[in-house]
Amino acid sequence: MDELVEISDVSLSYGGKGQTLAVEHLDLTVRRGEFVAVVGPSGCGKSTLMKLVTGLLPPTSGGIIVANREVTGPLKIVGMAFQNPNLLPWRSTLKNVMLPFEVTPPYRYELRRKRAEFESRARGLLDAVGIGEFADRSPWQLSGGMQQRVSLCRSLVHEPALLMLDEPFAALDAFTREELWDVLQDIWMKRSFTTILVTHDLREAVYLADTVYVMSSRPGRIVARHEVNLERPRRLETSLQPEFASLVLRLREQIWEQRPRTNRATSPQAVGTSV
Repeated sequence: MDELVEISDVSLSYGGKGQTLAVEHLDLTVRRGEFVAVVGPSGCGKSTLMKLVTGLLPPTSGGIIVANREVTGPLKIVGMAFQNPNLLPWRSTLKNVMLPFEVTPPYRYELRRKRAEFESRARGLLDAVGIGEFADRSPWQLSGGMQQRVSLCRSLVHEPALLMLDEPFAALDAFTREELWDVLQDIWMKRSFTTILVTHDLREAVYLADTVYVMSSRPGRIVARHEVNLERPRRLETSLQPEFASLVLRLREQIWEQRPRTNRATSPQAVGTSV
């Protein structure tokens, strides 16, 4: 399996005089079809990493290669989903999912000729995540979990080579969040798209990922890499296995070591699995 994403000795500074060093000497590799999770303390540069990989921010130094090409600007082969679904309220569920076909080359040039094909693809994804019957509803008629399913469909409808997820389930209740873990995992297993997930939820990282990277506090850099050798498909019972709990605890300890000392009032064993 060859590499889709290669980040080599990347640093990024914000601002002019008195610059803030966001990430430093960042090295990370993601193979084609791999599911990677990135965790770390707040402010460590996880979201900055997302912007660097997708070409929304240029690095101050170092290089980023995606699909064998140096990243010099926004990428067309990426799908993205965020904590806020950001659905357009004046568009139906189906039309929200169809949006990438209207703005992403080469699909926008083919939309008039292939509209029926693209619409069929969008409806297929909505069926896959269990909300096909709500295709004609407006966003305000959907629950938070349903809106996030729409956002996930929109990020995948144009079949991107790379899916970038920035805390996509963080605002949901625990039951809905765990349900969407299974939805995402099932789609990923069927389609094998490369995925980078940024999350504070360590259980989520271990449940979904093949590999988990731990970032240091700012300036962010990779301080640990863990392969997740748990059988797929993973289900709720997986989270009860000793191997699962052991890795979650190890991640928590490593992140705790990166937190500023003023934030270490309690032991890592006393805190939850979200960091």
